[in-house]
Amino acid sequence: MSVNPDKMDLPPRGELFDFHGVSMTHYFTDNWENVQNFQARPDDILIATYPKAGTTWVSYILDLLYFGQTALERQTSIPVYERVPFLELTPPDSASGTDLVNNLPTSPRLIKTHLPVQLVPKSFWEQNCRMVYVARNAKDNMVSFFHFDSMNMMEPEPGDWNNFFQRFLDGKMVFGSWYDHVNGWWKKKQTYSKLHYMFYEDLIEDTGREIDKLCCFLGLSPSAEEKKQITGGVQFDNMKNNSMANYSTVPFMDFKISPFMRKGKVGDWKKHFTVAQNEEFDEDYKKKMKDPTLQFRTEI
Repeated sequence: MSVNPDKMDLPPRGELFDFHGVSMTHYFTDNWENVQNFQARPDDILIATYPKAGTTWVSYILDLLYFGQTALERQTSIPVYERVPFLELTPPDSASGTDLVNNLPTSPRLIKTHLPVQLVPKSFWEQNCRMVYVARNAKDNMVSFFHFDSMNMMEPEPGDWNNFFQRFLDGKMVFGSWYDHVNGWWKKKQTYSKLHYMFYEDLIEDTGREIDKLCCFLGLSPSAEEKKQITGGVQFDNMKNNSMANYSTVPFMDFKISPFMRKGKVGDWKKHFTVAQNEEFDEDYKKKMKDPTLQFRTEI
């Protein structure tokens, strides 16, 4: 997949359409039959997020926790998107996510998805798989998604910020509404005990503490030295400069527009939202976020 983007034809940008009540593009539905019939194994770990909420960060943490000590060559030769395949993705001229997962040599298999909870293949529930969900506050998530859509040539054309802001509120985004996504997974947590729900802001605030919670959920007990190594390795600047973690080898992302890993901060939305937009957003948020048990922080 490491091709020089200047030398290849970029894929056409995806067009949004309604798919089982969720906005999608064909890059995530072309292989739908294989996604829905995917056979999970009991030890599979599914990493689920709304796009741009910390997926790569948590994927990398889990990969290091499981394989950092035993498969050192992975760390320098295999990019994270191959170690933790994106289940529903069918990129042009590349293997589908389901094929990549089925060819993984590791156990447990670490699998990434952005699917809302109701579209997750049923075998994950039947096999009682462990799942890690990461949620990020909507304001920062929106800003990150905007920059991502600008540089990822498979994503729908983002348009200008004002237009994008409105689309986000309306849920006209790939993988649908942020509000439905975070709420759907939160609700599932109440009835499915093998789901660990994390917040991006908590990871920023104290990465080590959140890794401890993950280890507790997964039944892992790394040594203090391993934990220190992992916590250091997954700091934002280290990942941003790591070609195996920063997606710089993906041909359809234009790093001249924006890096895949941009800032990794909480509160960057303040540089993008106007006062009027912030007020409109807060009003809209109150209407859509009715569950008092699900709370987000927009600054730390």
